[in-house]
Amino acid sequence: MPDNYDDIKHLTRPQYDDLHPMSMHDKAAQFSPFAALVGYDDAVAETARLTDSRAELTEDEISELNANLNRLLDSLDEQPQISVTYFVPDEKKSGGRYVEKLGVVRIYDSYSQELVFTDGVRIAVADMSALTFIDEV
Repeated sequence: MPDNYDDIKHLTRPQYDDLHPMSMHDKAAQFSPFAALVGYDDAVAETARLTDSRAELTEDEISELNANLNRLLDSLDEQPQISVTYFVPDEKKSGGRYVEKLGVVRIYDSYSQELVFTDGVRIAVADMSALTFIDEV
């Protein structure tokens, strides 16, 4: 059985003046694996990410939070250093996480019921789970 390519095996690859040879990197990219499920790994990672559920406060915790909030509102002029633990809902799935904010409250916005810190951070009173004064810790 004769080899069908005997007549062209001795020829060299054609060279063109207007086309530069492809780099090894570009050649390799042509044969890289095809990602048929684009975004699948991200979806799996998002599903595996854990979130906390919002905890219901007991009556004693609510009373303590209200007492500390009233004390803070009475002493805003003194600018006490406080620590607030509050719930931040997750944007992509149910649940969220608890965050602690240290700082000084500038004002209490009674219209939106939020504490406004000197650095501009706003925390809704409804999302708060604890409020403590730093000088007492």
